[in-house]
Formats: sequence, C-alpha cells, structure tokens
Amino acid sequence: MKKFNTAIRDAQATEVIPISPEEFDFDEYAHYSSSLNKKCDAFRKSQSGVLVYRRMRVADCFSYGCRDMEMSLKNQLGALKKSMMFKADVPNFLEPWYGIGIIASAFGSEYTWIEGNAPAMKPSFSSVDEALACETREVSTTSVGLHTLRMIEYFMEKTGGKLPVSLTDTQSPLNIAGYILPLDQFLISFLTEPEKVMMLFDRIAGISLNFNREQAKMIGQALVCPGHGFASSSCWKGLGMSDDNTLMISPEQYLQTAAPSVEKICRPFGGTAFHSCGNWTEWLEAVMNVKGLQMVDGAFSPETDPDAITDLEAFHRLANTGIVLNARIVGDADTLEQQVKRLWVPGMKMVVVTYCATPEEQEKAYERIHEICNPS
Repeated sequence: MKKFNTAIRDAQATEVIPISPEEFDFDEYAHYSSSLNKKCDAFRKSQSGVLVYRRMRVADCFSYGCRDMEMSLKNQLGALKKSMMFKADVPNFLEPWYGIGIIASAFGSEYTWIEGNAPAMKPSFSSVDEALACETREVSTTSVGLHTLRMIEYFMEKTGGKLPVSLTDTQSPLNIAGYILPLDQFLISFLTEPEKVMMLFDRIAGISLNFNREQAKMIGQALVCPGHGFASSSCWKGLGMSDDNTLMISPEQYLQTAAPSVEKICRPFGGTAFHSCGNWTEWLEAVMNVKGLQMVDGAFSPETDPDAITDLEAFHRLANTGIVLNARIVGDADTLEQQVKRLWVPGMKMVVVTYCATPEEQEKAYERIHEICNPS
C-alpha cells in the first residue's frame, strides 16, 4: 500500500476543467442528483448498508482560489460535471466558501492573504480573559462574513437554486479558540481555568449558530447535510463539525468540556457529524457519546493522511448504533477492497469515499465495495 505523497499539494484533489454557469447543464445535474438522493434516502431509513461517494475535491478551492467567487464556482461546476462520469451513490455539491476560522472574525481577527496561499489568521488575544472581555460582532457584519454571504448569493443566483449547496466549513469552538488565542496559551488555560474556557466555547457556539442559520436561510431548499468534507444529501440531517484540536486534549476532557458547545451548534440541524484529521481512534468512545451524533469521518489509508487511522477494526463499535461512518480512502480498487474488508461488519452504516483516478477504476472499486458489504 502506498504512503502519503508529500510531493503533491492535495492528496484528495482531482484535476477538473472549469465550466462557466452559462455552459453548465443545470437540469442534467439536478436530475442526476435527484436520482442518487433516492439511494441516500433509502440508506437513511435502513439499519445497515453501504454507499459509495466519489468525492470531487478541487485543490484551488482549498487555497488561493477560495477568494475568487467566479473561479470557485467554475471549478466546482467542472467538478460536478466530471463526477457524473464516476459510478457512485451520493452526489457531489457546491460549497461557496472554503476558508477556515471564519467565526474568529467576530472577535476581531482578520485574514492574512499571501499570494498563492490559503487565507491565514493570527490570534488577536493572549489570554482567555481578554477574549471574554472582547465586544464581539456577528460574523455577517465582518469583512469575511460579508464576503461569504456574497459568495452564497452569487452561487444561488448563478445556479438558480437547482444544485445542492452546503454551508461553509464549520469549525468547532475548540478549533476556533486556536484562531483567537495562541494554541499553547489556550491549552494551558484549558488545564488551569477550564470554566472560563467553557464560557468562551459557549460564546463561540452562539456566534457560529447565528451565522450558520443565516447561511442556511440563503441556501434554502438546496441545502445538503452534513456539508463540508462529508458525503451529503438533501435528505440527510446533521451538521459537519471540524474538530481537529480534539487530539490535543484527553477523550474525557473533550466529552466534558468541548462537546457541549458542539452539541449546541449542531442540535438545530439535526445532530453532529464529527471530523478530525489524523488518527483519532483513542477518542472514538468519547465522540460516540456526543448527543445527537449522526456521522463520524476518518482517513483510512496511508495515501489519505500522513497519520491515517490504522486500527480499522476499532470502528466496528459503530455497528448497530445508526451512526454513519464516512470513510475516506485514497487509493486504487485493491486498496479500497483491502480497507473496506477490515472496516465492514454487518450492522454498519458506511459511506466509502473514493478518489479513483479513472471511471474504469471507480467502477471496479464500486462493484467490489458493494460485493463485500452486500454479499448475495
């Protein structure tokens, strides 16, 4: 099995040909998406099963290209068009804005744009007390918040609301705190004054919830869940939550201190979909105890993440819980077969996220995955 390739800028990305809105066949994709959503709805109602999602991730949208709404839409329309060539059960979707850390703008943090790079944020405060004393704003009144809403408006106008659209990447309060305070200082505060940290989490959660509701209102019936980074559908519920800093604290600390704010943000959307990069197996039990948990995401091959999950069998604990496993597996059909055989047991609900290079390889992988999980 191949190792993570550090020589490429995005191991999960696919090269696409940008398509302008004027050239894109919206009715064709709407019909395609609707037909796959029937499978998604049946999966939602089932006790166990598998779906295959061939994710179309455009590298430029995760770096400098996220700022340009016209180019971002063209790239993503190109991705939707290309996705129809690959056999799958879950449709791809549009995401107007990809910059992370957006909620930190409510605390006065501003993006730094370096040419050719993704936006970055420098922490504004040196202590939790300073952050709590800050007079925050609604994200929608900040420069990046306004830009995000303008991008949603542009996407909805150009697509006529015919295509599936998700919210922007939703970061957990635990993640956002690292954009408000230097991470080392924040982690010290986590140990020395956890009550104040929880107050900060709760404040971040309220700000995030307000902005998510504003986005959802603009997107309307086109909204898909859980959104960014997850296989998503208009007939599913839950909100995707990037919670990578979970690995910085113990499972017990996560459940007691960080999870309540996550639950607050996600509850109005039907529950939580948890994501962390890296190998978060030791936190699985704690994450499974998050109230309203709908889905968990992980990297399950060495090509997917430099610290990919290795104990695949640990995730058998999800069987018969109704919690969906969103399993990202970069690799060819043989790699997918090997990893799915280790992940799958009866009672699992699993979406296998593939990145096969060709439609032919994808079809081979698709058939093998369904044979493993649905033996005749």
